[in-house]
Amino acid sequence: MEKLSIYTARHKNSILIGILVLFYSVGIVGTHLDAHRAYFLSLSPFNLILSFTVAALAIDGKFKAQFLFFGCCYLLSMLAEWIGTSTGYLFGTYHYGSNLGSTILGVPYVIGLNWWILLMGATSIGASLKLKPLTAAIFGASLMTLLDVIMEPVAIMSDFWHWKNEQIPFYNYVCWFILAFILMLIQQKMSKPEPNKVHTALFLIITLFFITQLLF
Repeated sequence: MEKLSIYTARHKNSILIGILVLFYSVGIVGTHLDAHRAYFLSLSPFNLILSFTVAALAIDGKFKAQFLFFGCCYLLSMLAEWIGTSTGYLFGTYHYGSNLGSTILGVPYVIGLNWWILLMGATSIGASLKLKPLTAAIFGASLMTLLDVIMEPVAIMSDFWHWKNEQIPFYNYVCWFILAFILMLIQQKMSKPEPNKVHTALFLIITLFFITQLLF
């Protein structure tokens, strides 16, 4: 048992990345099988919770700062999404579909998890490039916005969310960039971002998942 614990500790990142690769690979295959696509899409909340759990387990050190940042990120992103869905003042006129699960005031509770997951991945990539704080925030927000460009048409097809007349406004991308940029600046103040192999891998795996949904 002790040897197993030592092995797990030494290879924690590899194990966590392996779990992500396994689950997202199953998701890619399942969503491309017409007979099972609806079922696999309905599991999206579970997949986001799993991704969040893996990303949280991958955190090393600064646990208090990371916990506080997660709370800040979750609350601010959920507030922004609530303003967006309720008023259209942020992102544009849109509403959520059924495949992201239960909602809080019309916003799926997993959306806040999704913002944190993507932020941690984008900041990890920026940290690995050893960019200065402001440059890292701009770079990370740009990465997230680019991912959103890929996600948006897939989200509509997957009943994650829908836009008025199914037209994705450019204003959405502007708001995505600004919110991501602000959250990354907050993160830098609360906890100096560091490279994290699991967070980077998760961001790349999510990007690959949406690319396969878009192209195939």
